[in-house]
Amino acid sequence: MSLTGRAGGPPRLSPGLPATTVAEELTRLSLSASRRTGRAPALPGVHLLSERAAIAGLGRRGPLSCSGTFRTLPTLDGRIGLSLARDSDLDMVPALVMTDEITDPWQAVSTWARGTSTSDAADRMELLGLPGTAVHRHGPPPGVRDPVELTPGGTRPRVRERPLIIDFTALWAGPLCAHLLGLTGAEVVKVESSTRLDGARHGPRAFFDLLHGGHRSVVIDQNDSASRDALLRLVRSADLVLESSRPRALASWGLHADELVVDGVSWLSISAQGRGSRRVGFGDDVSVGAGLCLLDRDDVLPCGDALADPLTGVVAARAAAEALEQERAVLVDVSMHDVCRHVAAAGVDDRHRLRVAMDRSGRWQLDTGEDVVEVAPPRARRPAGPAAAAGAHTQEVLW
Repeated sequence: MSLTGRAGGPPRLSPGLPATTVAEELTRLSLSASRRTGRAPALPGVHLLSERAAIAGLGRRGPLSCSGTFRTLPTLDGRIGLSLARDSDLDMVPALVMTDEITDPWQAVSTWARGTSTSDAADRMELLGLPGTAVHRHGPPPGVRDPVELTPGGTRPRVRERPLIIDFTALWAGPLCAHLLGLTGAEVVKVESSTRLDGARHGPRAFFDLLHGGHRSVVIDQNDSASRDALLRLVRSADLVLESSRPRALASWGLHADELVVDGVSWLSISAQGRGSRRVGFGDDVSVGAGLCLLDRDDVLPCGDALADPLTGVVAARAAAEALEQERAVLVDVSMHDVCRHVAAAGVDDRHRLRVAMDRSGRWQLDTGEDVVEVAPPRARRPAGPAAAAGAHTQEVLW
């Protein structure tokens, strides 16, 4: 709640049950890890939804996202949402609006969107690989896809008590999944390309340390055949591989998920809308597109800080832990959109009865009709230690 609402306005409740979902998924993760190791792991609580905001000093900024890089814009017949978080996204704005005469990227996109239908705008953003979405004012269209889909593969040796996880993910959702698996006792090796390190390395150091502390770091030159061969040997020795890019990205490294799963290596993929989709998405645009947003006058307000990321990270970690219990390797396909869609649709409540007010000390409180509780501010755990420098363990792990 603390991260949802207008800048300077009261905190607001998100639709669905995001915190409840996280609590339930963490419980399932703990039970799964306990079955493997015989002991319950020490896992964080639902405050992990707000850890990035706590570390980066972010707050609610509706109608913008907490980071300020996402907003919704009116179209001819509705609204779209768009994230312009990377330099590469800003570089694509001229192609999106079909003009090079741009002084203000957001103004250019706003003008273009007003003359474009929602479906055409969404299609063009997808074509250009931009993290954008159609915004459905009455919730996303009903879908049939489960947030987590499993495809069985080949048999494999018994999973180690301390499973080996190869982590190709970046930013938040995938690294959170790897972090939680590490807390359950898994050995995590983070792999990055020498030409494209994890973009989160340029964000708050404490947040990167929190998610990657205790993991080994490998950096490879994907154009070097010897490095690719060594990486393939490493992957074939793993219990589970994590990725958060489109399938063709790792295929260019000679890593094909379908083939490896048949050979007995489990693989978990996190993507905006599943492995069969070309859609690119970040936490705010994905969650808003799935219905985790609020209608407020003529605006649409995002909920939380990039909510799709921590929600998906927790769901993926639980799915990964359960996959490690299987006798056969599995391909686990996790859709961020569908995770959020299920969360947004969860539960029936009577929120019209709830009231938010500020007490005399300036703290926001929620009156449920039966109790009055404080709206908790964002908070974060302290990192257990610094993350390894990029490539610090390359020689040790690969050679």
